[in-house]
Amino acid sequence: MTTADASWPLDETDETDEEPRGPVGKAFRLSAADSLSLGNALCGFLSVCVLAWSAIRALQEHKPFAADPRFFGTAVVLLLIGATCDLFDGLVARKFRASAMGAELDNLADVISFGFAPAFMVVIWAGFTPQVPFPLVMTAAGSVLLAGVIRLARFACVKTKSGDFMGLPIPMGAMTVVAIVMLFAPSIWTVLPIFGIAYLMVSRIEYPKPKGNLAAAVLAWMMINVACLTIWAAGLAGGDTLIKVGAIMQIAMVSAIPLRVLMFKREKRREQRRESEFTSL
Repeated sequence: MTTADASWPLDETDETDEEPRGPVGKAFRLSAADSLSLGNALCGFLSVCVLAWSAIRALQEHKPFAADPRFFGTAVVLLLIGATCDLFDGLVARKFRASAMGAELDNLADVISFGFAPAFMVVIWAGFTPQVPFPLVMTAAGSVLLAGVIRLARFACVKTKSGDFMGLPIPMGAMTVVAIVMLFAPSIWTVLPIFGIAYLMVSRIEYPKPKGNLAAAVLAWMMINVACLTIWAAGLAGGDTLIKVGAIMQIAMVSAIPLRVLMFKREKRREQRRESEFTSL
């Protein structure tokens, strides 16, 4: 046996027993921001469990399934808590420390809470009524999930020059789907707008990123929604009105932003055209 052959097993042992170094070792450390991302994922999972339990309970009691507002209210509150975690995880990561897998954890959590959970909510909402063909319900739910996945993948790969979001952010898209579910009874005409929300998520329309006062306004909006949902789920006076007002405002806000952006871009193009005409003179 040669000297090289004798040393080969020792070399192999040294390589396998070596501690992970650099980015590989850091990837196993969770930061405070990662804990918020995991909380977001857990809220999305619990939201799905609550909705699934509402259907399982009806099957156990041998009753026709009907969407119970209490279960929907609990599921939506969990999604709002997840959205709050999602809002804060980026702020915490910038303020303190971000781990090597922070961005991946954030996107995976968003897929659960704002992709799969609202898609499942659409199935529970409209999948048990004869008024809406089940293939249409599944297509609408699938469009929400797939648009959300594409939206997150594009967010990870494409950065806009302005720093704003390209396409409707997935948490806002999920909340708009929830607003439709909470506001309208299932029918073909109320399922169709869900396709519009899926389109906005994969569109090139730029939505402002919540920073500073806008982030504070978004957080306040979430807290108000949680309060309204709690009042509604508890059956207190005025709960139905609060839910309808909040849902209408959510849909109106999502519809108004792209219109405002398009008008702003049109005005900007007009100013550029005027400047070019003035310089040509």
